[in-house]
Amino acid sequence: MLQIPELLSPAGDLERLRYAINYGADAVYCSLPEFGMRSAPANFTPEQLTEGVIYAHARGRKVYLTMNTLPTNEEADRLPDAIRSAAAAGVDAFIVADLGVLEACKQFAPDIDVHMSTQTGITNWAAARAAYNLGARRVVLARELTLQDIATIRDKTPPELEIEAFVHGAMCMSVSGRCLLSNYLTGRDSNRGQCAQPCRWKYYLSEETRPGQLYEIGENEDGSYILNANDMCTAPFLDLICKAGVDSLKIEGRAKTFYYVASVTAAYRRALDQYLADPMNDNFELPDEVLAELTRTSHRHYSPGFYFGREQAKQATDSATYIREWEFVGTVDSWENGIASCQQRGKWSLGDTLEVLCPDGRSIPLHPEWIRNEAGEKVESTPHAMEKYTIPTPELPPMSLLRRKV
Repeated sequence: MLQIPELLSPAGDLERLRYAINYGADAVYCSLPEFGMRSAPANFTPEQLTEGVIYAHARGRKVYLTMNTLPTNEEADRLPDAIRSAAAAGVDAFIVADLGVLEACKQFAPDIDVHMSTQTGITNWAAARAAYNLGARRVVLARELTLQDIATIRDKTPPELEIEAFVHGAMCMSVSGRCLLSNYLTGRDSNRGQCAQPCRWKYYLSEETRPGQLYEIGENEDGSYILNANDMCTAPFLDLICKAGVDSLKIEGRAKTFYYVASVTAAYRRALDQYLADPMNDNFELPDEVLAELTRTSHRHYSPGFYFGREQAKQATDSATYIREWEFVGTVDSWENGIASCQQRGKWSLGDTLEVLCPDGRSIPLHPEWIRNEAGEKVESTPHAMEKYTIPTPELPPMSLLRRKV
């Protein structure tokens, strides 16, 4: 029987949840303000979580709640209420790293699945089997594993245990996020969603008896990015990840914009569907449009991660900046009689190179001949934040996204 992997996308808030689902995610993962390992996104209030679950379930999708911090004693006292609230909202699973949180989920929401987070550091079949014996339905594997490692874990664990692996997004320079650099240098706890990412900073060499004299280490004239990891991109070999026995393909990025979530989800939806169309074919051919789409979001240099061994998981030692070739500039709210009603998310002008990304993954070039503002006046550009405007376009579905070539 053909195993059909799930495509799992990040949802930093309710808006991102809707875009992830409309652009092809089978499930999303999100968090409440506490216990969720991400302080940057807006996250969900209990009311928004309920709304998001209703939205997802109405479309046959799932919602997993991330609770993978390492709670303090005081926070542990608040776990029961948080778990009961999430259970009442109807979440499909809890993602946890702490054994106390695992036990609390089993006690206060016994009918809801538990997934062991990548923060648990599961790197072998014995750890995966132990998680299953403790009551986990799924393990989110450490990013440091190879395809062969994953296949071995699949072979030596119960078939009822689901395996989840990251397929795209930022990687941590430390093993499964077990890093104290941010804590030491800034007081911000990386294991509580507050990482300041000092691994992305510029570094020079200093000798203690010569204060103020900085020496280049050798990467480039700007300094050395000795800890700076590339981004992971597995689309070209997504078939191999599926064949290794992975049940859920996870996209990283709860702190990313809804444009990023939509674009990357659409690309991996197309890649996964391409594999599922002929899963017995050993010559997987990724559509050119998939990699083209993945260059249209802000990203660091791509690498295959650790899937083919450590020598492939290279660090970006020359720069910590993002590559931005396209800029997200607007949303399509509605379309009628050849006219798209849009909302500004970035400035663009007549004559710019534009594209529209549709929820079905199509990318359509646009050459609008005019722009009309809310007053119906023709204008040359869209300079005002969140302003409404109309442009002539071919038929476009709601939630399509406009972007401009930088």
